[in-house]
Amino acid sequence: MKKVKTLLFIGLLGISMTSLAQQPGVEKIAGGKTHEFRYTNPITRDTALSMRDHCIIKVENKWYCTGTSNPVWTGPNPGVRLLVSDDLIHWKQHSWLIDASKLPEDCPYNGRFWAPEIHYIQGKYWLTVNSGKVTKEDPKGMSTHSVWLFSSDEVTGPYVLVNGPLTPQYNNDATLFEDEDGQVYFYCSGNGLFQAKIDLTTGKLTTPAEKFLDKKQPGWPEWMIGGIEGPFVIKRDGTYFMFFSTWTRGYEVGLLKSKNPLGPWELVSDEPIFGTRKKGYRPELAIEGGYDHLKFQDTEDPYCETGHNALFIGPDGNIWSSCHYMGYEKRPYPYCSELQDWGKTPQMGYEPVYYENGRFYIKGPTWTEQVVEY
Repeated sequence: MKKVKTLLFIGLLGISMTSLAQQPGVEKIAGGKTHEFRYTNPITRDTALSMRDHCIIKVENKWYCTGTSNPVWTGPNPGVRLLVSDDLIHWKQHSWLIDASKLPEDCPYNGRFWAPEIHYIQGKYWLTVNSGKVTKEDPKGMSTHSVWLFSSDEVTGPYVLVNGPLTPQYNNDATLFEDEDGQVYFYCSGNGLFQAKIDLTTGKLTTPAEKFLDKKQPGWPEWMIGGIEGPFVIKRDGTYFMFFSTWTRGYEVGLLKSKNPLGPWELVSDEPIFGTRKKGYRPELAIEGGYDHLKFQDTEDPYCETGHNALFIGPDGNIWSSCHYMGYEKRPYPYCSELQDWGKTPQMGYEPVYYENGRFYIKGPTWTEQVVEY
């Protein structure tokens, strides 16, 4: 059992964190009382709740989570689901925000519904959904896969389509960020990372979606070349930070920073700040990218994937990071005689985030009981 003392984020939930901090019911925990939050990753261990790319939002005294439902790779999935929890430990199915079985035949976003996110901005909930049109000729909907924007007055919906597709080409993993002046920014992936300004009222980009970082960017680290995805932006002390993921060596999270929401962006660390890497897990992805998959050391954790993160307000009122954790069959969990069925599917996991020396850090990934005191 490991104890972790989180740092109090003075001012972190202020105006510079509008998108994250203005969620209803979010406020700092104050007073002289001592609290403990105990958790063990992965949090969910139920194949029925299996998702990838978890994105959590706190509303009043509950947490809601959406993500990529199964099946992920083999064709259409059931839609966009919503989980709910009262304590960040016990999760259950709440509803389907988009139920694919109820969409009309001519619906242009009936595909795989990858990496949805919910953001509370300017008094409304905004749902970004990444999907395309599944046809006989394109059974996975990839030729039309792009971003769709929905809105609702309640986190649980119903959500109404505002606009889509937001870009004319393949894009995925959309996220939103509102700056102090009320300007909202749109970021996404698609064989690299893209950025633009967006008007939420119309759901239209007001600047072209600019590709600002390629997975094979000259002079950038080799651990990016397998692929980069999942941007998530936050602002602290006048600096914009962008978390993103790469799957070259397993699933890892990198961190960029900039003095401007549209860059130029630079790496905070030459190495990923979080994640797992295993030489024996999908080495072909590194080889195809020209990366020597044998020249790095495996991380000690029992996972093959811990990536595509998003940030949320945790039990202590501070910022935490969520993503999917998936067990590595060649390295079973230390408290399991065999890897359980849930270990073979992506499950929810999270860790505290802390800020020190002008940058963010993420604890873990952990797999034994953690105790957070606040």
